[in-house]
Parts: sequence; C-alpha cells; structure tokens
Amino acid sequence: MPQQDNLSGPNSSGSDPSVFFLTGIPGLETLHLWISIPFCSVFIVTLLGNSTLLYVIKTEPSLHKPMFYFLAMLAVINLVLSATTMPKVLSIFWFNSREISFNGCLVQMFFIHSLSILESAVLLAMAFDRYVAICNPLRYATILTNSVIAKIGLAALVRAFVLMLPLPLLLRRLPYCRSHVISHSCCEHMAVLELACANTRFNNIYGIIVALFIVGLDLIFISISYVKILRTVLSLATKEEQLKAFGTCVAHLFAILVVYTPGVVSSTIYRFGQQVSPHVHILLANFYLLFPPMMNPIVYGVKTKQIRDRVRLLFRGKSF
Repeated sequence: MPQQDNLSGPNSSGSDPSVFFLTGIPGLETLHLWISIPFCSVFIVTLLGNSTLLYVIKTEPSLHKPMFYFLAMLAVINLVLSATTMPKVLSIFWFNSREISFNGCLVQMFFIHSLSILESAVLLAMAFDRYVAICNPLRYATILTNSVIAKIGLAALVRAFVLMLPLPLLLRRLPYCRSHVISHSCCEHMAVLELACANTRFNNIYGIIVALFIVGLDLIFISISYVKILRTVLSLATKEEQLKAFGTCVAHLFAILVVYTPGVVSSTIYRFGQQVSPHVHILLANFYLLFPPMMNPIVYGVKTKQIRDRVRLLFRGKSF
C-alpha cells in the first residue's frame, strides 16, 4: 500500500504515538521530485565542503591554531546536522517514505535543536578568539591553550545537552490523540508539539526561553567582543594595520550572518506570519538547516588564504 494512503489510516490518529508521518513540503507534494534536486545538491556540497575543511585543518600544520580548531568543531556540527535531517527529507521526496517512529522523531528533534545551540556556542567562542587575538595578542598563546579550547568545546556540548534534553522528555509525557501527521519535512519541536491534545503552555514557554536565552546571550557577548575589537582596530596607527586586523574577522562575521539570519527570519515568520503559506514556513525552516552548513566551509575557504591555498593544491593532486 502506498505510504500516502497510510496518512489516513489507523496509525494517523489515536493516543498511541508510536508512529508519525512527515508531509515533506505541504502543498507542494507534486513538486517533491523537482525540489529534491537543489536539496540533494546542497547536501552533497555540504558533505564535501565540510569533510574537505576537516581534512585540510588536520593535515596542514599552519592551521593548528585555536581559530581553526573552533572551525573544525563547526564543520563537525554541520556534518552531523545534515546527516540527521537530509537523508530522511530526501527519502520523503524520492520514495514517499513519510513514516518515522516516535522515538526516532524525538531523537532527530533533539539533534536539530541541540546542534543549533552548539553551533551558536562555537560562534561565540570564535568571537572570543578574535577578541583575544586583536585586543590582547601578546597573551593569545597563553590564554587559548589546547586545554582551554577543549574545555570550551566540552562546556558548549554540556550546555546544549542540558538545555535540550528536557524537550524530548516533556514531549514523551504528552498524549497525541489527534492526527499523527507532522506538517513538516523533519521533526521540529513546534511542529510536533502542535499534535499534542493537552496543555502545552509549559513546553511553549520553555522553548521560547531557551531560544531567547541562547540567541540573546550569545549575540550580546558576540556584539560586546566586536565592539571591543572595533575600538582596538580604530586605535591602530595606519589604515593598512586597521584593514589587516579587521580582515581576520571577516570570515567569522559572514559565518554569524549565515547562521543567525535564516534562523531569526524563520522563527519570526513562524510565530508572527500567520498570513504566510505553510509551504513558505517549511521551506524557510529547511533553508535554515541547509544553507549555513553549506556556506560555512565556502566562506572560510574563500576568506582564509591558508585554507584556500591548501584546497587548491589538494585538488591539483599535489601535497605539501
């Protein structure tokens, strides 16, 4: 029996949430095969770009520095995020494979949101790296040691785990006596929460508080870092020194825009754009999952000379 028929079958409603069904892009089901082409292309570029970035950082001794260790963390996050979402999305587009177990849905949701929090923490750490490098260069090597970098990475991981673990646990306690059809291409928290037939106020409040806490605090600290960086750069004697110092921050600033802008736009439209078509919501949410993982290695590859030169030699079949 086709999967589409199952959406109206006995498992699409009832109190047993053992199985959910993802719709893909609601309203654009007939175009799923065509939509899969850019999705698959971006997925391949993401895998190749981030894998290449990790390889270059590992094999190039000149890149064994704090900024590139943080960049490697970002690449790993991008790979895991893509690997936990895109295969299922593509299986919906190609094979109409909409079914996902309740536990599998919760696991996917946990990875999506915890990795987003982890990504934000790494961007904050990279801002701190730039602050120390420009505002306190003589102490850079003593402040950002390998031990400190490892502790920052561990703290970011623990923060993401602790803040996101309650979400799937809270969702497990809710009854799902309405439809089990999730109007999304992946298990996003709000999309799953809408299916619960109980008071979800606490879940909503907790989700909003975590989002504001993460985005708000991280962006505040990133902004403070760049205000201090800007003051230091403007105090340099010559224009050439100013451009050289600020040039080391350009790739990170692009990464911040690439990561935060789609997320903020998507969240704003989801909560306040009631007149926007459902497929626009879902496309924006997918754009948030697809675009930053693809763009981060491209941005750093273009803006960082060491990475650019090493990749060029790598694809020419040469080695150092």
